[in-house]
Amino acid sequence: MSRNVAMHSSRYDYDNKPGHFARRFQQHATAAFQTEMEKLGMDVTPVQYAALAAIAAKPRIDQATLASAIACDRATINGVVDRLERKGLIERQICMADRRSRELTIADAGSTMLDKIEPGVEAAQALMTSGLTEREVVQLLRLLRKAVQHPDDRSHVSLRA
Repeated sequence: MSRNVAMHSSRYDYDNKPGHFARRFQQHATAAFQTEMEKLGMDVTPVQYAALAAIAAKPRIDQATLASAIACDRATINGVVDRLERKGLIERQICMADRRSRELTIADAGSTMLDKIEPGVEAAQALMTSGLTEREVVQLLRLLRKAVQHPDDRSHVSLRA
């Protein structure tokens, strides 16, 4: 019996397909994040948070590396960076080593925002995994990392660990 047949009770049984649950979990995760940000009165998306956190963790990161680090395509990261810069949360400078590249650093307002929203980010993580034990959360993270780092990933974005 093939793996495909073992996973599915019928050919069109969407309720036994990983993609269906990945989409549903993404909806759940986004809703939890937005709910927590609204409680804090903050206007930030999950992707903007990931970008801010990555820039804070690696000052002077270039946009291409940032896109790869948070698994965004280059077109999307341009919009994210533009919005963060307009909000005064990051600063973008021309890289002295490669003038075609832009380096990103977190602004004081961005650091302040990260500090303010971190409790909400943690609350969102707890909310989206509230039906799981601590051990199951660890297992979920391990399996998600494994799934997105598969060498046959055709999502056109990479995720650097």
